[in-house]
Amino acid sequence: MGDRSAIQETLSMAQEAMDLAKEQLDIGRLQESYNGIEYSQAQQLLETATLEVEKLERLAVSEQKDELYRKRLQLQQLQNEMIITPH
Repeated sequence: MGDRSAIQETLSMAQEAMDLAKEQLDIGRLQESYNGIEYSQAQQLLETATLEVEKLERLAVSEQKDELYRKRLQLQQLQNEMIITPH
């Protein structure tokens, strides 16, 4: 069973990574190659968050697994969007 505080901490970190990535994605759409380093860093944060969520997902009870699964899907969707968007 995953510790509730660890899960909340990971979900919070994942949300922060998503917020930064969305900001970089918006900037990338407007200015294309302007923010290459920040864009890459945002992608790395998303990957790290995805791996952490996956790790906890394996240890969680069913209610927690569902919440973690949804967050992982959101992270992966944003990762895919960043990959296919010119920056």
